[in-house]
Amino acid sequence: MGSATSARHTETPVTPRREVWFAAWPVTAVFILSNTATPLYVLWRQELGFSSGMLTVVFACYIVGLIAALLVAGVVSDRVGRKPVLLPALALGIVASVLFATAGSIVALALARLLSGVAVGSIVSAGMAAVTDVAGPDRKRLAALLASTAMVLGAGLGPLLAGILSETLPGPTVTVFLVEIALLVLAVLAVLRMPLRRPAAAPRPATGPRPGAWVRVPSVPRANRVHLLLGIVVFAPGITSTSFVLSLGPSLLAELLGTTSRVVAGATAFVMFTAATAVQFAVRRLRVGAILTAGAASTALAMASLALAVQLSSAPLLALAAVLAGAGQGMGQLGGLTLISAQVPAARLAEANAALNVGGYVPAGLLPVAVGYLSDAVGLSRGTTVFSAVVAAAALAGGAVVLANRRTTP
Repeated sequence: MGSATSARHTETPVTPRREVWFAAWPVTAVFILSNTATPLYVLWRQELGFSSGMLTVVFACYIVGLIAALLVAGVVSDRVGRKPVLLPALALGIVASVLFATAGSIVALALARLLSGVAVGSIVSAGMAAVTDVAGPDRKRLAALLASTAMVLGAGLGPLLAGILSETLPGPTVTVFLVEIALLVLAVLAVLRMPLRRPAAAPRPATGPRPGAWVRVPSVPRANRVHLLLGIVVFAPGITSTSFVLSLGPSLLAELLGTTSRVVAGATAFVMFTAATAVQFAVRRLRVGAILTAGAASTALAMASLALAVQLSSAPLLALAAVLAGAGQGMGQLGGLTLISAQVPAARLAEANAALNVGGYVPAGLLPVAVGYLSDAVGLSRGTTVFSAVVAAAALAGGAVVLANRRTTP
């Protein structure tokens, strides 16, 4: 009896499920910021006067900041702790919101995008790992689902809020960022109450390899490289397709529908990320290999719909492309995060999340910029068709890689 009682007292307490949901809120709040600017680009282009190419460069500043953060945030989070990364990231998000609200030049807009990218890069490394830490070792799949859906739900809410508030309230490029600041303050409070411990200091070996550099391209242990690869080959085409809709979607809507409505642009992005959220709950009980294969197929179909939409000037096909792109990103993201959280050691988890996102966001930043300038030269329709063919080919190749390695996925 005495030994059994002692064993019960030494068991690790299970964190209440509501704490796992609270831990996902900072991810949602920062990802709301990530896409809030999408429907407002029409206003800034009218006020500041810049081309489609420059628009995608502004978008790419976000990717640059995000990738710069991914080079350091994952390592720092694993070594120092989640909160020392999350709190500065949220502070940068607040600064970026202030810059967006007061932007009077293309430089200010680019700087705001850069800082928001740093905030997002830090959150996808430390924030998603924090959700897993709070959930505990027995709820890793739940943690992956909540972290992934928090990301895409926030990404969809941002443009919807911006579209509605900018059309209905004074200060079309100001009000939404005041709301975002309030949401980020709530996220700070959520981080402060997270039941997280600082990681134990790893002993410095007398011989053998020393710990890696603090700033480096994020990676995973050799045994987990295939798990990371399988996530990237599906997640990268998926997020590249949604990045295109975010950066050049409003321009396509203006060309196909003759509308510059910010509500329509925001609603399109919201529907895209709603699909990304819903599909993850729909497929969460499937094998990871099946989720990744379906994600690759969805992205390929999205690109076929996008190419047809611009050739036929069809708004319904454009909407279908957005939904399928969101589903493709959602499944690629869920499959990749599930593999990582299940297979990668906890001491490298944030860095593994960073590695997955570097693999996804590099093409998501480069391809839309290239297409933006190509569209300035040959027209938006031809540029979009080229983009669709490249991303569809990448998605199909990713699906083939997953099928070839299906025994590797749990």
